[in-house]
Amino acid sequence: MKIDVCYTPELIHQFEVENKTVVVIDILRATSCMVAGLGSGIQSITPVATVEECEALGAQGYIMAGERGGEKIEQFHIGNSPFDYMKPEMKGKKVATTTTNGTQAIELSKNAKEVIIGAFLNLNAVVNHLTKSENDVLLFCAGWKGRYNLEDSLFAGAVCNALKQNAELESDSALCAFFLYQSMASDLAYYINRSNHAARLSKFNVKEDIEYCARLNEFNVVPKLVGSELTV
Repeated sequence: MKIDVCYTPELIHQFEVENKTVVVIDILRATSCMVAGLGSGIQSITPVATVEECEALGAQGYIMAGERGGEKIEQFHIGNSPFDYMKPEMKGKKVATTTTNGTQAIELSKNAKEVIIGAFLNLNAVVNHLTKSENDVLLFCAGWKGRYNLEDSLFAGAVCNALKQNAELESDSALCAFFLYQSMASDLAYYINRSNHAARLSKFNVKEDIEYCARLNEFNVVPKLVGSELTV
């Protein structure tokens, strides 16, 4: 198995994804929400690129979830908090979601052999899934508006670290993620809270979200893109 890392959607055109498992990563907060929601009983999540696509699914009875710039979209049912996705009334529901970064990265991954969703909340489940797979792996960080970010890169490094005995870190990108994680693994929550994206989100009073998204292995699920839907 070979592992590579793409740090932002702006770089994805430099990678061949067709024969790979792509792990989409948006720790704050899209992929954390997806893991939490599907791990808590949501039936499916359909990621879409635009507000209009989400509204069209909402007209068909889907729960509309999403944000732009960190803020809940006004007319939507829920925003981009994992706690919204874990509410008891969400069990069995179909959700349509659009976000600034994460859903865009999923859209750019659709030509991959397999697309799965990664977060610290399901780190071990992702590692176990990749260990059993024969596919090469691309860890795809959603970043922030096309830019690098710390928390997604830390998760990529955590996967590289966990698989280092059984996989080849194919590039300097993978090596950098690996060494970054090793340097910060002793206190992930501290470093994630120091990230620029955490600072941007802090004005929306979502400190509990940020702390929750830094937790490890709360769910033993691996959301997988099947057609246009994420399911487990």
